Amino acid sequence: MDRSLYHVLGAKQFDRAELDRLFAASKEMEGVVAAGGDKRLSGRIMTTLFFEASTRTRLSFESAMNRLGGSVIGTENAAQFSSAIKGETLEDTIRIITGYSDVIVMRHTEIGAAKRAAKVAGIPVINAGDGAGEHPTQALLDAYTIQKEFGRIDGLKIAMVGDLTYGRTVHSLSYILANYQDVMVYYIAPENVQIPSYVKQYMDEKGIRYQETNDLNAVAGSVDVVYQTRIQKERFPSVEEYEKAAGKYIIDAALMDRMRKEAIVLHPLPRAGEITEEVDADPRAAYFRQAHNGLYIRMALIAKCLNMAD
Repeated sequence: MDRSLYHVLGAKQFDRAELDRLFAASKEMEGVVAAGGDKRLSGRIMTTLFFEASTRTRLSFESAMNRLGGSVIGTENAAQFSSAIKGETLEDTIRIITGYSDVIVMRHTEIGAAKRAAKVAGIPVINAGDGAGEHPTQALLDAYTIQKEFGRIDGLKIAMVGDLTYGRTVHSLSYILANYQDVMVYYIAPENVQIPSYVKQYMDEKGIRYQETNDLNAVAGSVDVVYQTRIQKERFPSVEEYEKAAGKYIIDAALMDRMRKEAIVLHPLPRAGEITEEVDADPRAAYFRQAHNGLYIRMALIAKCLNMAD
């Protein structure tokens, strides 16, 4: 049996063929939602185990399961309201949950936590974010959004802006983009949150062109996508380091004037001032459309994972 989507742990596990199949399935899920959902996962249970705060990711996964006729159990604050607070190991928590559900969606503060969970789980595990490591489902919906907006990903120029060190969405999206042809990536970040060397190494191995720069204004007029990210205060080792990075890059009306008419702005959200509200009315502001696409991607992923588990 093909177990390639038994677990969803990182973006590197997806090749171009799998991405094409997933995006086709996600498009089908848009029709399922428009028709009011279906019951293909009736009787199946998904556990959402979130050790870290989330709004979009958790709710879109739960909505996805409900739209497909399944049920959801879980906690949105597992660090406080699970037995982890009593000292239970992650592995033991996963072993227990395996007996209660058919698929686990987990967000954790530690890099590699999803892989640890998958090693002991008897059911599929979907990584909904592991610390500053990866966020594969966010990257998938990001790429799906780009595909929908442009009709292609090949040949596009994409600027990733903001916290590129701790920004797990940027890491995962870079890995996804490495599957496409003639893509150019610009990494634009404050000096203390540059893109990690291991991400650049992967891009080098895959032959993907990229450039590091600190000048967003210079790049804005030539790219197809500006992927803005939040400077994540909670991940910095000190307030001083956070303040070195905060507020360096702001997308406002002036920056939008520099951008191409066909370009779009994406953001994994939540935002914290790095995109001004005046930008929201611009049709190139695609970040809310982007968030909604997460529902379709996650419906497709859950269905595929459970199909692989059967």
